[in-house]
Amino acid sequence: MTTTQDGRPAPDGPESGPAPEPGASAGTAAPLPAEAGQVSEKEARRVAEAARESTWDRPSFGKELFLGRFRLDLIDPWPRSDPDDVARAEEFLGQLRSFVTSEVDGAAIERDASIPDSVFHGLADLGAFGMKIDRKYGGLGLSNLHYCRALMLAGSASPAIGALLSAHQSIGVPQPLKMFGTAEQKQRFLPRLAAGEVSAFLLTEPDVGSDPARLATTAEPTVDGTGYRLNGVKLWATNGTVATLLVVMARVPTEGRRGGITAFVVDGDSAGITVERRNEFVGLRGLENSLTRFHDVFVPAENVIGREGKGLKIALTTLNTGRLSLPAMCVGAGKWALHVARGWAADRVQWGRPVGEHEAVAQKLSFIAATTYGMETMLDLCCLLADDDRNDIRIEAALVKLYASEMAWKIADELVQIRGGRGYETADSLAARGERPANVEQVLRDLRINRIFEGSTEIMHLLIAREAVDAHLSVAGDIIDPEAGLGRKARAGARAGAFYARWLPTLTVGKGQSPSAYAEFGPLAGHLRQVERSSRKLARSTFYAMSRWQGKMERKQAFLGRIVDIGAELFAMSAVCVRASAERDSHPENVELADLFCRQARVRVDALFAALWDNTDSVDTAAAKRILAGRYASVEEGVVTPSAELPWVARWEPGPSTAEDVRRRIPPKP
Repeated sequence: MTTTQDGRPAPDGPESGPAPEPGASAGTAAPLPAEAGQVSEKEARRVAEAARESTWDRPSFGKELFLGRFRLDLIDPWPRSDPDDVARAEEFLGQLRSFVTSEVDGAAIERDASIPDSVFHGLADLGAFGMKIDRKYGGLGLSNLHYCRALMLAGSASPAIGALLSAHQSIGVPQPLKMFGTAEQKQRFLPRLAAGEVSAFLLTEPDVGSDPARLATTAEPTVDGTGYRLNGVKLWATNGTVATLLVVMARVPTEGRRGGITAFVVDGDSAGITVERRNEFVGLRGLENSLTRFHDVFVPAENVIGREGKGLKIALTTLNTGRLSLPAMCVGAGKWALHVARGWAADRVQWGRPVGEHEAVAQKLSFIAATTYGMETMLDLCCLLADDDRNDIRIEAALVKLYASEMAWKIADELVQIRGGRGYETADSLAARGERPANVEQVLRDLRINRIFEGSTEIMHLLIAREAVDAHLSVAGDIIDPEAGLGRKARAGARAGAFYARWLPTLTVGKGQSPSAYAEFGPLAGHLRQVERSSRKLARSTFYAMSRWQGKMERKQAFLGRIVDIGAELFAMSAVCVRASAERDSHPENVELADLFCRQARVRVDALFAALWDNTDSVDTAAAKRILAGRYASVEEGVVTPSAELPWVARWEPGPSTAEDVRRRIPPKP
């Protein structure tokens, strides 16, 4: 997996491998230690599998959905927040809104590629760096729901600020310590972070993205046993240039000890740390993202989070709720896009009518409005479920991250098209000639990374698919495991026979076939019947594919991606129907939006089901092998290509840094 935002799976392209990912950051790559080396696919899979949460001790709507069991009772009635928490959160959100509207100049941050010191100080005074930190450590102790609403608000003023706060709290030091830290660690670090110190998460390396088995940064135990010496380079560390506390993933040798990939809290000012450069991107220009080198950096033994060898599990578990921050900013972008699209399409007249009344534009407006409502509803539901400890949301959180990042990008693209030439023009240029400075092109650039942050779309498909087929692998995995002996295969066969004898008959008939089912949902009942039927069809399709391809199933990544996308649409449809029905007295218009969203989603689901079996996957895969072999290189002729003097992936050598340290320290408030 890969991360950026340091700690978020980073701008590491659509790497596809046998397993999921965490998030990471990295630097300049070099020879991998023998232990990490050029690991085999089998070893990479083993490492990723060991990092998974392997048990399901709490209910999961998403898990049941993929198994063909439409457990609407897990999300209906619509969950509610504690009134006292809501009151405290609303007070903070009011203060935050006042601050970002009066003190944050998003256009200046974009032009200068920097968040001013005064904004850091103002956010610290508000407590924004401690939104997810418990009040006993000086934080605000917000729920996941209100934390995400705060990110949405801050990100609408400046996406770089949203990224700063999210990387700091969702995957930086606060969240891992909250979940796995000792009482002493929490007392030592959390008050500092709540007061305004910035944290970052460092996992990705120049040559290590979605395949953490090859992690090359090492943590050698000292002879006296008091700590470790860190050596390595980390890439795409969001907040890396300004962070004073870091979560660093490094490999501890296994000779004579547990060892393995381990999580450490590292003081950002420790001797031997060099921020060698601040990375620059096509969007999020105010993002403080670094390439950071560690050379013999001493880390006390008491700074280990959890224990040795648990680093990847900590990273993945942290991301279960940490991923909710990214869709929060996607939802914010959707709301902003709807406002701009509605205002512009009503005001701009072409051929005697507002452009929004022309069908070609009307379709785009309808998509933006319905999809924004769908994304927000999915996110709110995931947050409310996460705030209730009785739910396992690993699948739901991954689905909303995947869905919102893809849909927000489409929304931004449609907005550019609606605005025409003005959508491609910068806000400064628009203002210079007297027009409203809607920075549509910036939103498009800023949103693009979300399809990569915290797990690229391709990796998210694999991660969710692995969880979706977990029940099957639990009972029948040994049947398709080439290393399983006859005894294990026989036992697996018996388990599988018993499981499928009970399960398969449940996929033939269900509540969705009754014309009166879900009548309490009024005009939305038909959509829920469709979800129930589609859930069973999805489970049947998955079972058929596993029977057909068996051990080769993991190679059918395009098929698995469609299975996951269908599940995401069904989850979204379920969420909007439950929410709109629950709020029909206070917001009757949302029943119309829910109906609109479900109608659009059903079209997408039908297309995805058809593409499961009618596609060009096999010929595409065969063609890719020929492309990689250079068979069609002549197609590349006739253009100027990037210089071949430098490698595609830079290598790093261990040792002290030879670069200037470019870290930025925020001075104390005057």
